[in-house]
Amino acid sequence: MPGKLTFDELKQAVQSGEIDTVLVVQVDMQGRLMGKRFHAAFFVESAWEETHGCNYLLATDMEMNTVEGYEATSWAAGYGDYVMRPDLSTLRRVPWLEATALVLCDVEDHDADGPVAHSPRAVLKRQIARLEAIGLRPTMASELEFFLFEDSFAAAERAGYRDLSLVSAYNEDYHILQTTKEEEVMRAVRNGLYGAGIPVECSKGEASAGQEEINVKYDHALTAADNHVIVKNGVKEIAWAKGRAATFMAKWNDSSAGSSSHVHQSLQTLGGEPAFYDAEAEHGMSELMRHYLAGLLKYADDVTLLLAPNVNSYKRFVAGTFAPTMAVWSLDNRTAGYRLCGAGTKGVRVECRVGGSDLNPYLAFAGQIAAGIAGIEEKLALEPAFEGDAYGAREGMRHVPSTLRAATEAFDQSAMLRQALGDDVVAHYVHAARWEQREYDSHVTDWEVRRGFERS
Repeated sequence: MPGKLTFDELKQAVQSGEIDTVLVVQVDMQGRLMGKRFHAAFFVESAWEETHGCNYLLATDMEMNTVEGYEATSWAAGYGDYVMRPDLSTLRRVPWLEATALVLCDVEDHDADGPVAHSPRAVLKRQIARLEAIGLRPTMASELEFFLFEDSFAAAERAGYRDLSLVSAYNEDYHILQTTKEEEVMRAVRNGLYGAGIPVECSKGEASAGQEEINVKYDHALTAADNHVIVKNGVKEIAWAKGRAATFMAKWNDSSAGSSSHVHQSLQTLGGEPAFYDAEAEHGMSELMRHYLAGLLKYADDVTLLLAPNVNSYKRFVAGTFAPTMAVWSLDNRTAGYRLCGAGTKGVRVECRVGGSDLNPYLAFAGQIAAGIAGIEEKLALEPAFEGDAYGAREGMRHVPSTLRAATEAFDQSAMLRQALGDDVVAHYVHAARWEQREYDSHVTDWEVRRGFERS
């Protein structure tokens, strides 16, 4: 794949002066890239083995506040370092940054001599290992949506993120004329990501003014999560370089559609055969697939926090907006929380439509795999497919949790996730969610001021 680098190729590029900077990064709880810029010569000499980063990078909120109450790290413990261990298989060029390469790191604990259990990459790797132990491998893809603005990030911040100008004035879903006007940015996004070794399939206008979607080829779950975080960072950097701003908020404006990150998923045998496919079965769904999907449905509440991690995430779940409100499965039906795609073919798969574009892909994928494994282990029977408009609430239908508070409680009380992820990991992310809720609860919103300033 163009853009991917072996370590020997990196050495050659450094010697020739083609690359002089290496971004050495880990992924934080919010799914952002955090790390250091190394002089490339020093990286290939020694830093390729390891570097270090403050352990607060896995214990801060969106504002980088040092949140108290985490068991793993605190002021009392002195905020020491974790080891950042470069995964050289993720080495790649970053074409939109001059003479730059990037490598993702696993995060390890000095004292425990192993991965930090609550680090996002480790959370996903643990679930992948559980699948491999029963002879299966997860294949996934995330469809990322975002909004693009005429304003720059600096201008948006100066305006207090009010009265911003979107790049289009109308719904541009599949709209070629409108997306032609945005090609300066979106062509740079597609070509830049492809040049970074991300197998981009396409971009398109989405179902709101100024809304875009970027799609990347299906791949192994870990690779797909790695691609996701690089795509997100790349879109923002390329937009910034073009004098534009982009947001991956799940719901940036109450009059616009939400932005999703649908998670497509299937399983393969370790030999590469599609484990979800049975040519003789209804819709081509193997018994294994039916158990897996039944697990996704049974534990839908438990894993919602990993798909919708912020207060804002829940503003997206509005009927009639293509964001789901019911955790039911259906055949090629975009009103359901779980959609069957590729029915009757070897590409048969599940699309989870619950996740917003603000999710952390490692955690979201891990939650899906954990729920699916539970379905397989419990040999759960799959309920009949839902037919019709899932926005029409009916008695007994399974709702998507409507608030962060409800999703946090379901996550905290999930015996399945405590067994799959570990009590320490669950406690860590419960604490993060409760802090997010407290922060929101303590702040006065623009809506409250507009509504009550004179009339209260």
